[in-house]
Amino acid sequence: MLLGARWTNHYKIWPSFKSLWFGEKRPRWLGPIPYDYPAYLTGELPGDYGFDVAGLSRDPLALQKYFNFEILHARWAMLAALGALIPELLDLIGAFHFVEPVWWRVGYSKLKGDTLDYLGIPGLHFAGSQGVIVIAICQVLLMVGPEYARYCGIEALEPLGIYLPGDINYPGGALFDPLNLSKDPVAFEDLKVKEIKNGRLAMVAWLGFYAQAALTGKGPVQNLLEHISDPVHNNLLSILKFT
Repeated sequence: MLLGARWTNHYKIWPSFKSLWFGEKRPRWLGPIPYDYPAYLTGELPGDYGFDVAGLSRDPLALQKYFNFEILHARWAMLAALGALIPELLDLIGAFHFVEPVWWRVGYSKLKGDTLDYLGIPGLHFAGSQGVIVIAICQVLLMVGPEYARYCGIEALEPLGIYLPGDINYPGGALFDPLNLSKDPVAFEDLKVKEIKNGRLAMVAWLGFYAQAALTGKGPVQNLLEHISDPVHNNLLSILKFT
């Protein structure tokens, strides 16, 4: 009930902002095409384009749950996309040398028991397959704090002396908003929309990363460069033809 109350109180403030991304006049996923959009999608949530063809969000509690999960996956997809693209890009332009810059090959090498030097620094490594365990532990440590706050509510952090001004999805404060981007409430609402739009794009991009890795065995940056250099012979259709 407490989380539900925080949710309700937070999202009742949107009409006063008069943002074009919220409310009845917000953009819809079919644009000008007439369509009977679900009445339970009222435009209160960032990125609500009225899309729910399967009716999964009829229950308000389910809608809240799915919104929480979407933000979670969107944020991690954006971080993961940077982690996949930047090492390969830096290696290709010669700005930094990685022993293994392609994202999927790193995990594959560790599962095989190979030893990799992190950031190309000799000796900075976890030898063999034990590196997978160490990496997993590091990820748990880095994720457990933010996700504990998200799932349990920011009140759960108060016994630790951490008091955050926001809610379960946008905690704010120095820990989650060091640049104080939420100072302007109108701009903050628009930033929420931009975040979820970019997060959705990142999630779709990861489907492409998986498909590229399975079909070509190369990284996304290398695939892009090859497509730009010869789009006629380097595209999805040509790859499927010779697979």
